[in-house]
Amino acid sequence: MSTKHPLAEVFGYPISDFSPEAIRGRTHRLCPFNNKSPNCTKSSIEHPIGVCSVFHGDKTAITCPIRFREHWQIATDAAAFFFERGESWAALPEVRLNDMHEKSAGNIDLVLASYDEIGRVTGYGALEVQSVYISGNISVPFKHYMESPELHFDMDWRGQANYPRPDYLSSSRKRLAPQLIYKGGILNSWGRKMGVALHRGFYDTLPSLTPVDYTDADIAWFVYDLVHEEATKRYRLATAFTVYTKFEASLLAITRSESGDENRFLRQLQKKLDNKLDTA
Repeated sequence: MSTKHPLAEVFGYPISDFSPEAIRGRTHRLCPFNNKSPNCTKSSIEHPIGVCSVFHGDKTAITCPIRFREHWQIATDAAAFFFERGESWAALPEVRLNDMHEKSAGNIDLVLASYDEIGRVTGYGALEVQSVYISGNISVPFKHYMESPELHFDMDWRGQANYPRPDYLSSSRKRLAPQLIYKGGILNSWGRKMGVALHRGFYDTLPSLTPVDYTDADIAWFVYDLVHEEATKRYRLATAFTVYTKFEASLLAITRSESGDENRFLRQLQKKLDNKLDTA
């Protein structure tokens, strides 16, 4: 696996894949992972930045939430948690959720609704899909690669300014935590189950979550890997493991900051006070 550059998959395929399917995908900027349209729409409809995943050391990190829709594994995994075996269900993407004041708390990525023989909703669960933010600049190496994939697939991007890397801290604090607080808080108050789909590298950066039996869980963490298959030279989304937890305990663990050494903070205060007094 190359780590000379950050790009793992572009428009659904490894950047070293020059099969007819991969060339067609890059030429027409297609998304093979069940996007709302045939084309990739990441960042822009007209000029999408079609990076599905990046290298991070010897691992891969998923940077596009649509990448998790491969073969709808996330939907069947979530349905097994939300519903009893044999229930009929349908997946409904991007469902708006309002609070008691009819103000939007955001869209739920995927609502799985169960229904009876006449099509009446009998239950539901909500699934949030969490890819990872990128620090640095991913558009520059992407554009460089797209200028000539055959020449640039093995490019050496080391030493370039703003080398892109997964920003797990921002992803959890600015994206995941607010999702749990606002949307998760409403759903939990209604007694509804929730799931979060994310890749293993992201999950490994979260605080330790206390597992419970799945029958007692309010929220399930569906953790996935991108497995590189030698036969096809492509990546396949694979369920790594699932962790079942209580909602409030998980929310507290993720939103609570770990305290450092207070003496360092006191020294900082003293320094600022000294500067202020000297100036005065």
